[in-house]
Amino acid sequence: QVRLEESGGGSVQAGGSLRLSCAASGGTFGVGAMGWYRQAPGKQRELVAVPTSGGRINYADSVKGRFTLSRDYAKNTAWLQMNSLRPEDTAVYYCYAEIRRSPSASYLSYWGQGTQVTVSS
Repeated sequence: QVRLEESGGGSVQAGGSLRLSCAASGGTFGVGAMGWYRQAPGKQRELVAVPTSGGRINYADSVKGRFTLSRDYAKNTAWLQMNSLRPEDTAVYYCYAEIRRSPSASYLSYWGQGTQVTVSS
């Protein structure tokens, strides 16, 4: 069974840093795009950093210059380095991945369980 395991969330003061990781496992013949979304209390889930089909990374305007998405294709793992954190970055962060389970299967979207990031002022 496909699983996205997230780690690295926690509490930090404004200006601090955190690094989130997401590892895909379990019947993953191929892992395509991997990225991150977040959802703050009372708000809709929003894109944080996701690769585009053209090979670039699409960052939310609010995190540009502060967050960096990286990937280890051999390990099916992605990281989100978050620097200069702000209270408004407080949210549950969700890993997203496009995965196919066999050579003939289509890529499907999968989500992690989410990891809490809390930034205090």
